[in-house]
Amino acid sequence: MCTSISFKTKDHYFGRNLDYEFSYNETVTVTPRNFPLKFRKVKELKSHYAIIGMAFVQENYPLYYDATNEKGLSMAGLNFPRYADYKPLTKGKDNVTPFEFIPWILGQCATVAEARVLLDKISLYNENFSEQLKLSPLHWHICDSVDSIVVESAKEGLKIHDNPTNVMTNSPTFDFHMLNLSHYMGVTREIADNRFADKLNIEAYSRGAGGFGLPGDLSSASRFVRAAFVLNNSVVGDSEKESVSHFFHILGSVAQQKGCCAVDHGYEYTIYSSCCNTTKGIYYYTTYENSQISAVDMHKTDLDGKTLTSYPLVTDWNVNKQN
Repeated sequence: MCTSISFKTKDHYFGRNLDYEFSYNETVTVTPRNFPLKFRKVKELKSHYAIIGMAFVQENYPLYYDATNEKGLSMAGLNFPRYADYKPLTKGKDNVTPFEFIPWILGQCATVAEARVLLDKISLYNENFSEQLKLSPLHWHICDSVDSIVVESAKEGLKIHDNPTNVMTNSPTFDFHMLNLSHYMGVTREIADNRFADKLNIEAYSRGAGGFGLPGDLSSASRFVRAAFVLNNSVVGDSEKESVSHFFHILGSVAQQKGCCAVDHGYEYTIYSSCCNTTKGIYYYTTYENSQISAVDMHKTDLDGKTLTSYPLVTDWNVNKQN
């Protein structure tokens, strides 16, 4: 399961926690403008916007988990089990497979408004990457510095939701998460008031009591509420260091630790957390084993090249020894 967020200070930032039980040895991967992006049923993009993000590169193809293009448009795929519904070939539509969806949008669109135009013509086509790599059930968070949407391919068709929270998690559908927020309307960052009974002299025994009832479990619904509360209430300066540090603190509020979420083949945990300065094209990340922030600047690679550039994740534990 996963959580993605978007926020803006002086620059715009987008990123996510990837929560899963094992890694595919993903890398920070830059797709330059002239790397040919081939698709199963739609026309190849021989030239396109450059893209940076986290990807599992297979057969020289970047299977992006989350990414940002050089114009600042960002996109992440998040797990959407029991609700994702991909379609057979649909006449009159651009049939794009889910594993091609991120490069298809980010390769051509500079803004969410431009992405909406392509989305109006897209059908997410049900075809696996290979026999070994089956499609994952996903929905997608797409945003730029002014707009945020969620795209879901459901049984009823492709749904596009405006996302005022700038947060996304997993199943159920986005409209459920928005409705679920109404259960927490009484949660506040302010000092708690006595609304229990006027006749009773009740006082808060601790700071932070206004947030009583904020969920702390690891379910997708609870992570959505908690991330939305933290993102939309916390404050930060507009410098790069403050913004990036703050972004990782928000993701840390919904991070998963090994052993706390059992699944069939082990434990789900936060494999990596990412924060991309979409304005500057700098991709920051941490891993479960290494909380020190690492960074890859897409503009320090050959963006006019024809080959992928991949950077293995820095997972070694680094300590700043002061004595």
